[in-house]
Amino acid sequence: MSATGTPANGPASAGTGVAAVVVAAGRGIRIGGGTPKQYRRVGGQAVLTRTLAALAAQEAIDRIQPVIAADAADFFQTCLDELEAGLREKIAAPVEGGATRQLSVRAGLEALAGAAPEIVLVHDAARPYVDAPLIARAIAAGRDHGAAVPGVPVTDTVKRVVDIAPGIGRVHETPPREHLRAVQTPQAFGFGPLLGAHRDAAAQGLDGFTDDGALAEWAGLPVVVFAGDIANRKITQPADLIEADRAFAAGSAETPAPGARAMTSYVTRLGTGFDVHAFTTGDHVWLGGVKIPADRGVLAHSDGDVALHALTDALLGAIADGDIGTHFPPSEERWRGASSDQFLAHACELVRARGGRIDHLDITVLAEAPRIGKHREEIRARIAAIAGVPLSAVSIKATTTEKLGFVGRAEGLAAQAAATVRLPEMDEPV
Repeated sequence: MSATGTPANGPASAGTGVAAVVVAAGRGIRIGGGTPKQYRRVGGQAVLTRTLAALAAQEAIDRIQPVIAADAADFFQTCLDELEAGLREKIAAPVEGGATRQLSVRAGLEALAGAAPEIVLVHDAARPYVDAPLIARAIAAGRDHGAAVPGVPVTDTVKRVVDIAPGIGRVHETPPREHLRAVQTPQAFGFGPLLGAHRDAAAQGLDGFTDDGALAEWAGLPVVVFAGDIANRKITQPADLIEADRAFAAGSAETPAPGARAMTSYVTRLGTGFDVHAFTTGDHVWLGGVKIPADRGVLAHSDGDVALHALTDALLGAIADGDIGTHFPPSEERWRGASSDQFLAHACELVRARGGRIDHLDITVLAEAPRIGKHREEIRARIAAIAGVPLSAVSIKATTTEKLGFVGRAEGLAAQAAATVRLPEMDEPV
């Protein structure tokens, strides 16, 4: 039994909704100074203020449970006072953390257990750059997989070493970096399984897990990695504070709203895509990730979703990275009948791996039939979920071709798409 009287492997069953645990109990000693880093001010507000505001501004998050040090009540109250009144309503009274991050997370989970959410996000207080698309991807991945962590590709070569002298290590292996990811927060989990894992670890005297994904792995939960964001940096060193202060500084041309992430210098790119498929026998077509009943199907190697194929090509075009056939060759048998949502998700991950942001996705379907009007909002919601963008960033339209051409003769259907993204400006050699 746990200290609360609940079996260690049987937490309260999850309810509905999404809650977030914000871990703010650390001392931040590596950064220097007498004030923990989460209470240091960047651009006129505390780091924790900006982190709480970024989470509280998301409509999908119902409750936020802060975890703070025993002597940090005054610091925390200052952060709370800096928030707009509407944002403060979501934030629960803070609970006291433990000596390790793992113990602090468990304290936050236990505080939520009385009215258990379906999904819980665990986020570091020192990551104030977290933004709405990343939070949306975390929630979606948590719901789809039960345990999910954001990760970004590792760009440096990593060596695993064996220490042979102080400051000297002999290389043991060089793991292929294409399989490596640097893990971030917010991490997303089904509430019941995560709380159960924490209670089980505590019952066995284990308290050294520095990341909830690792704890979930230890507990036997399958953990997936979804696309993180290289801009979602953690404030760790003094230089990070200086950079954050400059990024969030009032009066900057690109000062984010309170709690939103900082902006660097970006260039806007527009990519376009087009796809077409002929009709064949069948009883449905896939459009925008939605199965639509029809009197015919389409002839295709994958599921033939012209909307997602065109949109995938638009995103790949925006980052100048080939086309859908480059990444998913139709000559490969493994893509036969494949669901096209994975093509779009891959293109979105490539954009974010370059530090890019997806601003808007616009699709036009050209077809005499089927009509998509009654499916429009479902398609928009599905594309938004796959791409990890707000619903307002997705547009889908349909038109006929006035009986002209193969579309007008009802021999097939087509789609064209445009994607607007922002990429960090980089000096490239001529």
